[in-house]
Amino acid sequence: MKREYPDAPVVAVGAVICRDDRILLIRRNQEPAKGLWTFPGGVVELGESLQEAVAREALEETGLRVVAGGVATVIDRVVRDEAGRVRFHYVIVDYFACAVGGLLQPGSDVSDARWVSLEDLDELDITEPAGDLARRWLQERTDLTGLI
Repeated sequence: MKREYPDAPVVAVGAVICRDDRILLIRRNQEPAKGLWTFPGGVVELGESLQEAVAREALEETGLRVVAGGVATVIDRVVRDEAGRVRFHYVIVDYFACAVGGLLQPGSDVSDARWVSLEDLDELDITEPAGDLARRWLQERTDLTGLI
């Protein structure tokens, strides 16, 4: 499947992993969003369920084993080039997830992974959808028990 200049939208997932008053973010090491902070995640592989993709991507990017719960948000991310052609088009389904094991360490396709507080968000160059969701969750300190 071609990710850059695709023939159709690419389905991807993200893991919204919360612990106490912090949320887990990673810094992308690849386009699109290279250098920006967001939730761990990536493209769904053929034959893989969305929840399986969340668990695999979280493990690959953070070293954490997670269990996916309910849907946090759905994002339609379209990036166009200077000529107006669609360079990237992802439909991203972010799931609330719970870490059940592993050790936090950034994977090869991310440059950093860390637990972030509400106060930390203003100092990070974060994607708008991830920033909005992280701020909302951290401000409300929502109990995710029923969503995971």
